[in-house]
Amino acid sequence: MQTIGAPSTSRSILPHLSRRRLLARVGWQYRLSSLHPLNQRSFASSNDVKKNGEADGRERASPGSSDPSTQSTTSSSPPSSSTSQSSVPPDWDENPDLNISAFSQLPHSTFGYNQHMIINSEFKEALRQILWQFRAPIRYAFAYGSGVFPQTASSSKSASTVHAHPSPAISSMQGGQGKMIDFIFGVSYTQHWHSLNLQQHRDHYSAIGSLGSSFVSRVQDNYGAGLYFNPYVTVNGTLIKYGVVNLDTLCRDLSEWDTLYLAGRLQKPVKILRDDPRVRLANQINLISAVRTALLLLPSDFTEQELYGTIAGLSYLGDPRMALPAENPNKVANIIKYQLPNFRRLYAPLIENLPNVAFNDPRCKSSDWMDDPETNATLAQDMDPKKRGNMVRRLPRSFRSKLYFRYQTKFQIPQLEFDQMLEESNDQDPTRVKKQQGSVFDQRVANDRPEDLRGEVKKAIQSTVQWPSVTQSLKSIVTTGVVRSIRYVREKMEKYREGRKREKGDRSHGSGSKAT
Repeated sequence: MQTIGAPSTSRSILPHLSRRRLLARVGWQYRLSSLHPLNQRSFASSNDVKKNGEADGRERASPGSSDPSTQSTTSSSPPSSSTSQSSVPPDWDENPDLNISAFSQLPHSTFGYNQHMIINSEFKEALRQILWQFRAPIRYAFAYGSGVFPQTASSSKSASTVHAHPSPAISSMQGGQGKMIDFIFGVSYTQHWHSLNLQQHRDHYSAIGSLGSSFVSRVQDNYGAGLYFNPYVTVNGTLIKYGVVNLDTLCRDLSEWDTLYLAGRLQKPVKILRDDPRVRLANQINLISAVRTALLLLPSDFTEQELYGTIAGLSYLGDPRMALPAENPNKVANIIKYQLPNFRRLYAPLIENLPNVAFNDPRCKSSDWMDDPETNATLAQDMDPKKRGNMVRRLPRSFRSKLYFRYQTKFQIPQLEFDQMLEESNDQDPTRVKKQQGSVFDQRVANDRPEDLRGEVKKAIQSTVQWPSVTQSLKSIVTTGVVRSIRYVREKMEKYREGRKREKGDRSHGSGSKAT
């Protein structure tokens, strides 16, 4: 690996934190102790994961599909160098095969373990029990949002006001806040899934369900971001919202960023409950693309919170809810504040494998810094136009084309000349193997004035996010029904008001501290 431009920066995370230890801390699985659900941890080998494969749908999953974060284990030693994430081929994301069907076809045996977050084992089991209440086959599933990962301090609100009869694990983990739990279900065949689900859970659907599974699936696949949401339904005594998406739609958004609707959700910590090899590969592309995009928006030196905040905010650029009083204005800041260790678990292994960015902070010498929410480590990136041009070239295809179009207009490049330039640098042709290296045009984009580059990247993101978000929101009014839509908007506006009130309180507290 090459060293980056900043003289004070080591290519490794730090000499004191070896790759093996890093992967042992963030890429390998943990076991919850009886003393505290998140403090005591032990490691397991990949063989333990293969022995304990999880059920997927109604069938046993392929080896490696289980949750690497909380499996029981008989081994307490970190992985050997032969199973380290550093053994992953450095060009794994250049020509990924998104048609794989088994976990053994992934680039490495521990590939994508960083995607699995650590949660209380009883809470995790309660979430899985909710999935088992659906007879329609769910190939991939994750739970997300403030109902799973806290975004505010504990509230005195009673959980019984939201959930009918929640499990003790859900009540305990939500700390009395009583929040609806959000799920995304990835399915293989949209119409077949809705046909089975309508037979079992007709009450989950609005009046549109009476038009049949064929109509429901067309509404899901042809409008918005390709999801169909059923909110405010009670399963196992717990109030949930679940969105259904075809696996092809999910993988396409993760790998190409055609809407950033689902890719944006998976750029933040989620709890994967059922895994799929194709989605795991596509999501790893999504995560490393999020890092590269954030690096284009950041200066040479920055902090973890700035990096993760930039990543978490990508999918909210252009989201109409953020421009209306329908979302907590401090949402991104709250996500980072309460989930910093989870963001490290998600992104630190990817940062370690990028040649132009590294942690550059003496606090990382501490053996427990990975779990310390108070540590806001600093990082440095190489601003060399050639390396940054390579990052531009490796952005997701759909998003990259939008950025290219903006710079074609800015640089006033004639269309024929532009098309010829793209053809010469084409690496999408499956009949030829060409390494994804930044062209002269990519380097010119990367070398644009920092403030101009940030503006163009943000506008490209906005053009990606805006229309799918608007149409998905309009579609939800039809698919969820008028009554539930009004309830949803009312709760979102309440979150907005609470966020504003908390923001004013923080400002008042800060002013009072300065006065004293």
